[in-house]
Amino acid sequence: MTIAPETTDLKVQLLLADGWLTVCDLSLLTPGRGVAALLPDGRQAALFRDRAGHTYAVDNRDPFSGAAVLSRGLTGTHQGRPYVASPLLKQRFDLESGRCLDDPEVAVTVYEVRAA
Repeated sequence: MTIAPETTDLKVQLLLADGWLTVCDLSLLTPGRGVAALLPDGRQAALFRDRAGHTYAVDNRDPFSGAAVLSRGLTGTHQGRPYVASPLLKQRFDLESGRCLDDPEVAVTVYEVRAA
């Protein structure tokens, strides 16, 4: 069952080394658009929600350019797997594994996400 975010008070949480961190309301995640969240250690996470209601979080830093821009990337699917394409150099990163679809030797950190 998919829950309409505008009818709930659910919070998006990321699993970090020291436990779950609440980062935003689920209603702030619009399908197909990313949101950047500042983490306690100074890094950033890029959060996404797809049209089916699944949420994803990856490191916001593009490993090819070094810029914190993945939250502004375009989302899509390739062979049934969700990805975000960097807005700068267009490399695609699998939102479930973090693996770069265009260069298998490169990956971004993936965070476990839940709505609670």
